[in-house]
Amino acid sequence: MKNFLQAIGQSTRGFLRDDDGAQIVEYALIIAVISIALIVALRALTTGASFTTFITHVSNCLTGVSCP
Repeated sequence: MKNFLQAIGQSTRGFLRDDDGAQIVEYALIIAVISIALIVALRALTTGASFTTFITHVSNCLTGVSCP
């Protein structure tokens, strides 16, 4: 029984020391901040027009449909 409890204790300590998941959370936060900044920047570029109109214009330019 003592060996079993020692094995559980070692497994628990190893699990608590593992920090691989922290990197994923950090990357997700960085992506979220960049996404919010891009949305704010795109909103600032659409003065006088709606956001949907701006996105449609960009999409048309990228596909070659019509671009001034």
